[in-house]
Amino acid sequence: MRTTDPDLAHSELIKIFVEHDLKVSHDDRLDFALDLVPSESIVLGRIGFGVEICFEAPPMESAYQVNIPLRGTCVLAQRGRRSTAAAGREGIVMDPVTSVSYRWDESSTQLAIKLPRGRLEAHAARLAGISRPGTIEFEPSFDLTTAGGQAVLATVNFAFVELARPGGLEAIPSARDGLESLLMTQLLSVVPNQYTPLLNQPGGTATDRTVRDLVERIKRDPAAVRETADLVAMSGLSPRALQLAFREQVGVSPITFVREVRLDRVHQDLLNGRGSVSEVAATWGFHHPGHFARHYRTRFGVSPSETLRAAGTH
Repeated sequence: MRTTDPDLAHSELIKIFVEHDLKVSHDDRLDFALDLVPSESIVLGRIGFGVEICFEAPPMESAYQVNIPLRGTCVLAQRGRRSTAAAGREGIVMDPVTSVSYRWDESSTQLAIKLPRGRLEAHAARLAGISRPGTIEFEPSFDLTTAGGQAVLATVNFAFVELARPGGLEAIPSARDGLESLLMTQLLSVVPNQYTPLLNQPGGTATDRTVRDLVERIKRDPAAVRETADLVAMSGLSPRALQLAFREQVGVSPITFVREVRLDRVHQDLLNGRGSVSEVAATWGFHHPGHFARHYRTRFGVSPSETLRAAGTH
């Protein structure tokens, strides 16, 4: 969108971001430009006014907003603090529970990212390995000159280009969701908040380590796990957090992983002639012959009896 009409620019910003008061220093010199890229859940746009502006807004409530100056300088006043961000040096974060006053100089062009509060808080809780999401207490500004800050900027720029490109990530929902998750993880790790020390511990997040430990326990004794409740009890994670973390790190659900490990043990026992198909299957917790045979063939490309016969020929 391009316009020189302050009222039209104001109404468009309200629709996309939040209700606010907008003060434009020189209405007659306004050169408003908004490039918005399509996405299912986040809002990602590039905005410029061509004049000095100031807006004041009540708490957003439903979202966190991150602004990254590409040109010029801005000043954010929030929670009784003033933070200045210059292009290439700092980014700004607006929390959802506090009113803000935000001033841009006339040369400022910024990337603006609006992140749904529920999704970001749930993502933070899962990474930190806690069961109850809460408000994320971000510092109002963050350093773009660090390796982490540069990574955030690179991801935002990549997302902007790819979401805008016909046939790009917007056409591949799983890839788009993965990119949005990456951006949220980077922001949580780079922008100082109550979770940052935990997320930046050596060896990954608490949830990362929990899943790695659980994978090792399953490999050591797959017969000990019969259902998801067993894994929930072992990990201390909620069922949903466990499912999401396993799919992200292992690529399958936890119960699918358990089944695959148990199938591998069946396969080895059949190759070593340690009993009949039904005996070996029962040893590893497979009591439904039809389901067992189907899963076995899917994993190994042959039936259990074919494996046993082949073992007998050696």
